[in-house]
Amino acid sequence: MNRSILIVEDDPRVADFLVRGLKAEGFAVQHARTGPDGLELARRGELALLILDLMLPGINGLELCQTFRAEGGQTPVLMLTAMSTTEDKVNGLRLGADDYLTKPFDFEELLARIEALLRRGRDLRPPVTTLRVADLVLDRERMRVERAGQPIALTAKELAFLELLMSAPGRVYSRERILANVWGTHEDPLTNIVDVYVRRLRMKIDSEHTVQLLQTVRGLGYRLSEAAS
Repeated sequence: MNRSILIVEDDPRVADFLVRGLKAEGFAVQHARTGPDGLELARRGELALLILDLMLPGINGLELCQTFRAEGGQTPVLMLTAMSTTEDKVNGLRLGADDYLTKPFDFEELLARIEALLRRGRDLRPPVTTLRVADLVLDRERMRVERAGQPIALTAKELAFLELLMSAPGRVYSRERILANVWGTHEDPLTNIVDVYVRRLRMKIDSEHTVQLLQTVRGLGYRLSEAAS
């Protein structure tokens, strides 16, 4: 899967934060400090995502996005800005941005929005209809789950939670990222709803089996894996 991201950001502190954080998440990251440099890099390669600051030297993020789209660029664009008025956001979306994030922002929210934009790109490909982790199977077309051939009844939120974990077996998801992906970024980050649903899922998918698939990674979050925790 393409995990190449171009960041166009002139603030060195913000840029360093983004580059280091996204590299730690396994993305291949390029960085440009000016609008013209960013546009040139965007034209060159196959990118999974373009992250643009609004206020840039040379040409601003809106102009960069508009030019890139006019030239046929299809890469998803996430706009970053300190300006939060509805008019600013509408202008950005009208000129071709796919999403908008206001500074200052939480890194987990940024990751959730990146994942959502990348999923939209994957939705254009033939879908993977069945997810498997060990003997746990999720049929995406029928939204049915079974383990060792036995059906498991799940609620809509439980299904969404399980689907997120099964889409990347072994990957650790923080509570914040699970919350943003399953319940949305509007949910109170202090809620314990993620822990409640972890207990529910464990009861349904693990309680009758020797191998425990839903695992807690202390201090980090949760993952679904058949490997010993």
